[in-house]
Amino acid sequence: MAQGRKKLLLINPLNPGNRGFVINQGQRYPPLGLGIVAALTPHTWDIELIDEVFTPYDYITSFINADLVGFSAFTFSVQRAYEIAAAYRERGITTVLGGIHASMLPLEAKNYVDVVVSGEAEGCWEQLIADFEAGNLKDFYKADLVDLSNSPKPRHDLFHPGYWFASVQTTRGCPMNCSFCSVASFNGKQHRLRPVNDVLDELESIDKTMIFFVDDNIIGYGQEAREHALEIFKGMSKRKLNKIWFSQASLNFADYPEILKAASDAGCRMILLGIESEKAEQLKLANKNLNLRRLDTYSSVFRKIHRYSISVLGTFIFGLEGDTQQSLLDRAKYITHSGVDAFQISVLTPLPGTDLYDLFSSNGRLKNTDYPKDWDLYQFTRVVFHPGSMRQDELVETTRRVWHNLYNLKVIRMKALHTFWQQRRWNLRLWFTRGFQATMFAYYTNWHFMNVIFGKKKHRKSGKNYSGNSVTN
Repeated sequence: MAQGRKKLLLINPLNPGNRGFVINQGQRYPPLGLGIVAALTPHTWDIELIDEVFTPYDYITSFINADLVGFSAFTFSVQRAYEIAAAYRERGITTVLGGIHASMLPLEAKNYVDVVVSGEAEGCWEQLIADFEAGNLKDFYKADLVDLSNSPKPRHDLFHPGYWFASVQTTRGCPMNCSFCSVASFNGKQHRLRPVNDVLDELESIDKTMIFFVDDNIIGYGQEAREHALEIFKGMSKRKLNKIWFSQASLNFADYPEILKAASDAGCRMILLGIESEKAEQLKLANKNLNLRRLDTYSSVFRKIHRYSISVLGTFIFGLEGDTQQSLLDRAKYITHSGVDAFQISVLTPLPGTDLYDLFSSNGRLKNTDYPKDWDLYQFTRVVFHPGSMRQDELVETTRRVWHNLYNLKVIRMKALHTFWQQRRWNLRLWFTRGFQATMFAYYTNWHFMNVIFGKKKHRKSGKNYSGNSVTN
């Protein structure tokens, strides 16, 4: 560090108890928020980023000095952020915490750090730095939603080179209000669009081939958002960026052939769709209204997407209201025989900032409430609430059984074979390129989730010998 320059240390904390997430580190995604914070920091500061996904920070023996230490944390990693922050506070070094958990529970966060940032960094970070330099730092900074034309290009150069994917954002916000999701609380319900050329310029500057667009729905819900996405996809092809990517969308992604073709031409090989359940009553209770209206068209949606050499990653939730042991087993059968190519099976988790958390908190259904320690358990593989239509042990055992039956090489290979033939069926001309890439995307995604669930690298041939991340405490 040059003499007279200040140093900002940024830390991406990892829940040390979640062993599955430290396997296949490269298949996780860089901490984009910290990259934005770094880009907003004046050039007169030196910046270092410690990423615990790759290197657990032993602050006892390898303490790194700094003038200011910043964290961004999800709920399941916030306790680790508090732990590291305590070591810096003991040395009189100022700590700052932002991110979605701190934004939802700023008063809790203030007990463990010096400064709490609520909302998006672009709205307040530069003021925070100016206040720090002037010796007038406040306890809380709350930012309004920002115009994304004022969002800088993140500092990708600070991210660990071991990541397979680069993360890029084209929009923020979601007009939907699913009961288990906190996106609307954090990023707002208005779908805000980042300037197309800013996105394309950022993509052009990234040397990695594989990209994850972190948008909650990359094509949005209106004409302006769809045109925005279409312009980005066509721009990627025009600039010959040669990226391979995936992102998240809703079922409406399948409604627009021009968008599907442009996405495929631009390198889209997988799209994540939040299916959650195949039952209408559960979708209604979860306020998943778009899915509810399209429930009878699920199969058609998958087929339309497959026609353009794009595989489908379907997410499913266990423990929804009305779930029973039999309904979970039925959902497992649906996953097996449906057109989804990859699948993510998670346990319902009531996160702060969601309607679900407020409901469960008010009616006494939260089971693990020794905060902040118990936030470690809110990681989507644990049962942290009292189910409504079954006993907790029934949800635990049935979820574990389904994980064993589906996250094994027999099913994963079967799904890959299905994807392979679907791609060949719909687009023989592009089968050897795009179709193969879509198949491999789906296969390795399932393989990754298997390792996340079971917490170790092991090619499981059956559902026996369970180990790793437990669905219980």
